[in-house]
Amino acid sequence: MGHWNFLLVAVGELFTPQTAAYALATLGLAVHFGYTGLLNFGQAGFMAVGGYAFAVAAVAFGLPFWACVAAAVLGACVLALLLGIPTLRLRADYLSIVTIGTAEIVRLIARSPELERWTGGSTGINRSGTGFFAMNPLPEDLSWTMGTIRYNADALWIRLVAWGVVVLAALFIWQLMRSPWGRVVTGIRENEDAVRSLGKNVFAYKMQVLVIGGVLAGIGAIFAIMPTSLQPDNYGTQTTFFLWAILLLGGAATVIGPVVGSMIFWMLLALTDGFVALGVSTGVLPFTSLQSGQIRYILVGLALMLLVVFRPQGIFGRKSEVLFNA
Repeated sequence: MGHWNFLLVAVGELFTPQTAAYALATLGLAVHFGYTGLLNFGQAGFMAVGGYAFAVAAVAFGLPFWACVAAAVLGACVLALLLGIPTLRLRADYLSIVTIGTAEIVRLIARSPELERWTGGSTGINRSGTGFFAMNPLPEDLSWTMGTIRYNADALWIRLVAWGVVVLAALFIWQLMRSPWGRVVTGIRENEDAVRSLGKNVFAYKMQVLVIGGVLAGIGAIFAIMPTSLQPDNYGTQTTFFLWAILLLGGAATVIGPVVGSMIFWMLLALTDGFVALGVSTGVLPFTSLQSGQIRYILVGLALMLLVVFRPQGIFGRKSEVLFNA
């Protein structure tokens, strides 16, 4: 029975802080691309800036939790302004090129030895969530067990808060896109020149969209780093691939899609990892244990390819919107 413990791990992935973090970041990507048509291939950069702003404020300066959250929000806003001012008046592909490079620049700056005093260099920053867990109102002896997996009070606390924030963010985006502001934004996606002819400041709307989506990614990064640590290499091109895969899986121009897509994506990774590891250990699969980690990405990538071919709009999306975005 021990060989099948990965099934419990896969179920547990549905509600991890990391899953919630990616749900928030993908919600921001849905605002950028799904609703507005902005090609942002550097959402990992917003996560990195938000995470580092929070962690540096907490560890290096010892600021209280809410001040650290404000630092993460401010960092994401500043990055959005730096990206948006020179690119949003140009064609959409300029933004995609700039965001790819910016995400890598942020990661490499965080790794640089010159800033190791503040950012921790390649080793990152630990214990940034001390202030958050000090606010835990749950009893210290509280725990919850699922099979062989046990969650203590801190693990339950961060899951409750992280998914509460996801629900609030989803409701906020849902209401925002139903408002007159949201109708202007979707109009920009469909015909930017038509919206401009009605007297709307398209550049200002795009900038607002870039800020909102970036802030969601920055806040999401907070929940990813507090239970573990902040590592610069966690925000490389792989993170961008994961976010876009989640967006395509759930549906680009939806609110529920990024949330459910994140849950399914991380559960599928855990399931494929478990099945491959089981096949290798029992001799069914002719691979080594070192190769099994790569095989899971191949299997998940194949599943995503089939999804794009047979249901390009994702689980909750509408095909008409996907045809336009393509």
